[in-house]
Amino acid sequence: MNLPVAGLSPATGIFLPLFLRWSYAGMPGCLIHWCAACEGFFTVGIAMVRLCAVLCFCLGLVALSSPVEAGQYRSVGYHRMTFLDPLDLQPMKALVFYPAIGRPHQSRFGGYRIAAGEEAKIATGRFPLLVLSHGNTGTPLALHYLATSLAREGFIVVAVLHPGDNYKDRSRLGTLSNLYGRPLHISEAITAALGDRRLAPYVNAEQVGVIGYSAGGETALILSGAQPDLQRLRDYCKERPHDLDACSTQGELIADRDDLLPEADPRVKALMLMAPLSLMFGRHALAGVQVPTLLYSGDKDQLVAIDKNADALARKLPIMPDYRLLAGAGHFVFMAPCSAEQHKQMAALCTDAEGVDREGIHRSLVAEAARFFKRALGYPEAIDGRTAAH
Repeated sequence: MNLPVAGLSPATGIFLPLFLRWSYAGMPGCLIHWCAACEGFFTVGIAMVRLCAVLCFCLGLVALSSPVEAGQYRSVGYHRMTFLDPLDLQPMKALVFYPAIGRPHQSRFGGYRIAAGEEAKIATGRFPLLVLSHGNTGTPLALHYLATSLAREGFIVVAVLHPGDNYKDRSRLGTLSNLYGRPLHISEAITAALGDRRLAPYVNAEQVGVIGYSAGGETALILSGAQPDLQRLRDYCKERPHDLDACSTQGELIADRDDLLPEADPRVKALMLMAPLSLMFGRHALAGVQVPTLLYSGDKDQLVAIDKNADALARKLPIMPDYRLLAGAGHFVFMAPCSAEQHKQMAALCTDAEGVDREGIHRSLVAEAARFFKRALGYPEAIDGRTAAH
């Protein structure tokens, strides 16, 4: 039987242990153990009890108001967003992945099984915004694992489908409008997310980053201030004419729009680049890129030559990037693992070299991306314990 501490009323003697237990809610484990130890000193005296109560209360407030811890969100939602392509004012689409509440969800979308539920309730908080730019003729769904994993870490991720350069529509491939238009798509997606009635209350407009894969890396670099040098592409294609990806138009981009120029977006504060196409950027062309960069490439990339792209980029960026070179990995290692049906349809995209663990690489990549963006942009901010309404 616990006896009341001398000088305290029976009611107070009951209240303090209960208070200490209540204050554990939301505390890190180390603080819980500390407060439990205080509770063990309950019979020592009134001064110790008061000191423990005050300290545990203050520590509890700090824990409850601190940045959201990694991996806090078990569930992810997705939201379809439509806005106008700034090049022709036709509708373009994006999927937005966000931290949600409730049980984890699974959805089938475009042949992919995605760990997100459509219009699931948004978790309460203010979250950094990341915008994803896919590669030439690609789809953002090929990087769904990255988008949903970062949403669970407390980010809102907008995955854009670039008009004229995706798996359904290649009409702008090899054109100036594609080179300069893709960054405009990303800028428009940022603006759309900040103005979306459903998303806007939960987006921190001061915390914006861009993720670029393959040609999406080129897009991300332009957004952060890089200036493409078209002569470098011509020279490269004379040197390596058999590069059918970069040199599909023999190094001469189709001048379909003479009114477009590279436009940086000052809202972009950090970049993550995977197997980036970056051969058009020399040291002077990259001088305007003054943001932190996480850079990945496979050392067996047969599509985007690393000596002229990722390796050269790592040396020339004015702020030294965090460069991760993956042993034995090819260009497509960054794409989501394939289903049996996808293996049949596109074996080259689904098959890695012997000894390359695609899923293991993804686990490491997701963890590093979350740490990088939290350092570069800041942590998600929890507002309170309530959930967001639709």
